[in-house]
Amino acid sequence: MLIDFSRVNGGETTMYELSQTLNITVADLRNATLASLEAILSIIGDAGDAQVTHTPVDTFADDPHAPPEFQHVGWSLAHLVMHMTATCEESAAVASLLARGIAYPGEPRLRYETDWQTVTTRAQVLQRLEESRRIRLGYLDTFPDSPHLDVFRDVSENFLVKFGKMNAISQYLMGLKHEIGHHDQFREAGRQARLIAVPID
Repeated sequence: MLIDFSRVNGGETTMYELSQTLNITVADLRNATLASLEAILSIIGDAGDAQVTHTPVDTFADDPHAPPEFQHVGWSLAHLVMHMTATCEESAAVASLLARGIAYPGEPRLRYETDWQTVTTRAQVLQRLEESRRIRLGYLDTFPDSPHLDVFRDVSENFLVKFGKMNAISQYLMGLKHEIGHHDQFREAGRQARLIAVPID
């Protein structure tokens, strides 16, 4: 089941309020994780090495954190997988702490992103997706049987205004929202990748 985050994206509700409205459980988080990863795998389909590393045309590309030469370059399927999985894993790591009663503030960042330039094959992309599945479900397995859902991140007022309060469930959902938010970009990268000529072995 893919969770609909449109009301959060539209500023109509916060992630915490959405999780309460939908009565999201740890089982729901597990199912939503699997659904998102399966959607990504479906987009990749049978794309080969040249296709998963193909740089698409993206007129909206704007990554201020990238080196200058890459700030306005489209993201390949491989690049997208490295980025999305890293963000979801960080969110899952923080959610695990909150679920166990630790009001983690968010610093230092619990994030590691594989360098997309080192990913040159379909096999590497699929390995990263499977690894991320294991890591995320593993973090959900660290939730106690009765998670501390009354424990929230210790964040600034600016964070609260922008994102609202975050307990374990809503924090985990933040990672999924980010990943699902890239699905359309992923589909377009996949569409363009399939237009290129694939080398014949």
